[in-house]
Parts: sequence; C-alpha cells; structure tokens
Amino acid sequence: MSELVIGTRGSALALAQARRVRERLEAHGHICRIQVIRTAGDRMPEAPLPEIGGKGLFTRELEEALLEGRIDLAVHSLKDLPVALPEGLWLAAVPEREDPRDAVVGRKLADLPPGARVGTSSARRAAQLKLLRPDLAVEAVRGNLDTRLRKLDSGRYDALILAAAGLRRLGWGDRVAECLPPEQMCPAPGQGALAVETRRHGAAAEACAALDDPAARAAVHAERGLLQVLGGGCQIPLGAYAEVYDGILRLHAVVGAPDGSRWARTTAEGNADQPDEVARRAASRLLEAGAREILDSFCRS
Repeated sequence: MSELVIGTRGSALALAQARRVRERLEAHGHICRIQVIRTAGDRMPEAPLPEIGGKGLFTRELEEALLEGRIDLAVHSLKDLPVALPEGLWLAAVPEREDPRDAVVGRKLADLPPGARVGTSSARRAAQLKLLRPDLAVEAVRGNLDTRLRKLDSGRYDALILAAAGLRRLGWGDRVAECLPPEQMCPAPGQGALAVETRRHGAAAEACAALDDPAARAAVHAERGLLQVLGGGCQIPLGAYAEVYDGILRLHAVVGAPDGSRWARTTAEGNADQPDEVARRAASRLLEAGAREILDSFCRS
C-alpha cells in the first residue's frame, strides 16, 4: 500500500486537524505522512484579511501542491476554502462537524462593561456584535489562535470572539466563557467543519471518501451555495448555518453592515438532498430584504 501524503499549514490548529484526519485514515488501514506547506496567509500573520486577498490566502499553496502531485490530500478549515475549486480538484470528504458556534473568550458578553475592547478579525462577527452590544469597542485582531490568546492575556483586549471548534480541537475549551447560539451570532459558512481536498480521481479520493459525513456535507453545501450566490469574492459579512433533521435541511442566514446599521435575515428549508435549492431560496429572500445593498456597500469600502 502506497503512502498518502497529507498537506497542511503549520499552525497548531492546522496540524491538530491534519493529525485528526491522519488518525481516521490510519484506522482504515492507510499509511500516512504529514507535509507542512506555508501559505500566503502564514507569511502575513498580522495584515487584515480583506487587504491581502481574503479567500484563498490559506489554501492556494496547498492546492498547487495537490495539482503538482507533491501531496495527495490537503486538510483545511472548510470556512477558509473558496467556493470554486481549481479544475481537477475535489472536496473528497467533509468529516463529522465540530461545534459550529462562535465562542466568547475572556468574559461573557453580558459581563463586559460599556467600551470594553473585543477583538475579532471577522466583519461578520463585528456586524452581529454591534447588534448584540453596540456599546462595545470592536477591534481587529489577527494571528493564529495562540497568538490571539496571548494578546488577550496581555490586556490588549477584554474579550475575543473565536470559533469554538478551533479552541476545542486544541484542548482549550476551558478558555471559553460562553458559546453564542446561531440565533444570536450566526456562524460563517462551513465553520466547525473540515475539508479534505484531493485530486478528483485516484487512490487518495477513494480513501478519503470513507471519512465523509453526509449530513455535514449537505449542511455546508447549502451554506457555501448561499455564499456563492451572494458573491464570495470578498470577506462579506454573511452568517450561514444549516442543520439536517429527518431528511430536512434548514438554513439560517444573516447579512449585516459591519456598523450594525442594516440587516437582512431569513430561514429556508427543503430536502436534505437538494442543498442548492435551499441555498437559492435563502439567497432570494435575503436579496428581497436588502442584502445586495449591504454587500455592495461593504465590498466598495
């Protein structure tokens, strides 16, 4: 049996996620090796994402390595993966999803005094935070999870908003003051899910298919479908979260101006085997509620 080379970024979280996939593949009898590849996002850890390219910053070099045959599969945080994949590549597996919620680290939102500094790198989180607590000072923060936590501990921020999944995968769940329900803070499309990307044909695609979770795939397919319809080229302030119950897929979505001044919300549902149709229905309702004006204004700024 030939060795499968797993490509990943070198951050602590990325390595933890790659090791998780390696363990799953080895449990199915495969021999695996992890190969670290540095991405553009890793080379500019402090720069604001919208200013240096947004989507693709953490995936492009991994996809190039896949296409060149230097690795057999790449493991990504699915929310970092652009909707359109390069020709010849394939989302071979979406494993069972971790907690998709956003977490508050430091103190609970209700315990923060007016003017408290809350760090986030996400326009989506900033917009929804302005709705929940307009009296807080929302400030940008970049860097890997451990870097952001050090900034919090040094007193630069009073709290951070981070993905609960990343904290838990690194064993830092005890840092979470509270997790915000999707009704309050709608997650990013694909948040909490892993993406296992391979070349479309070959042994790696076949091996990774065993890791796929159909419910997780259907949910993130709808979320990413909504992102594609609305325009995923820039880091748009879109929250999208889908769940599958008894064959029904329900998609919650929100678009908000980063200053909290304008909002569009909707919920759409349909058959779990038709995630694209559910995404189109949600997109149509958001656009009717004014999402296009919000997004156009954001992407021009």
